[in-house]
Amino acid sequence: MQVKICGMREAANLWAIATLSPDFLGFIFYPKSVRYVGDSLTPAEMRGLPATVRKVGVFVDAPLSELLITATRYGLDYVQLHGHEAPAYCRAVKQNSLPIIKAFSIDETFDFSTLAEYAPFCDYFLFDTKGAHPGGNGVAFDWRVLANYHGATHFLLSGGLGPDNAADLLNFHHPQLAGYDFNSKLESAPGLKDIEATRTLLARLHESPATY
Repeated sequence: MQVKICGMREAANLWAIATLSPDFLGFIFYPKSVRYVGDSLTPAEMRGLPATVRKVGVFVDAPLSELLITATRYGLDYVQLHGHEAPAYCRAVKQNSLPIIKAFSIDETFDFSTLAEYAPFCDYFLFDTKGAHPGGNGVAFDWRVLANYHGATHFLLSGGLGPDNAADLLNFHHPQLAGYDFNSKLESAPGLKDIEATRTLLARLHESPATY
């Protein structure tokens, strides 16, 4: 399973987490987020990360021109669209050769049939908990609703994931599950990841046989 650590913002903390070799590191370019990158990280600091760690920029309903400028400036490998972006917007991003992770807020009423319009343009979906904020709500949704997802696009599971529910994660299976997205449950403060907690969690997840 692939692992994404999201909400990185502090340079020293970023490098410490990068040495643990997650598959993805996420950087939030949404000014209303408490984990907003802002001026905390320079393009050079992000571009200097190991090539094996893919850099994901998280955007919420950003103007396309702004997203493209930011992706080029920071050398992003993926963009994660975490707002109400339409399929046409995803198409436009894809036409600029940017791989896409499209996030969806999930509850028991979510209509998975709506994802068919997005599938041609998205490399991954990300299923997060529906809450008051676009992301970072810190609680898990009922993963049993994902039995209603029958699409071909692989997804990352998100929303309140951390050491406390690692055992449940390892017992959750879905044919399109590609990996996990961690954020607030690994933090000692917003944007600051607990290195030892992250190291322990990754070791536990990697002990599980790979299925993707």
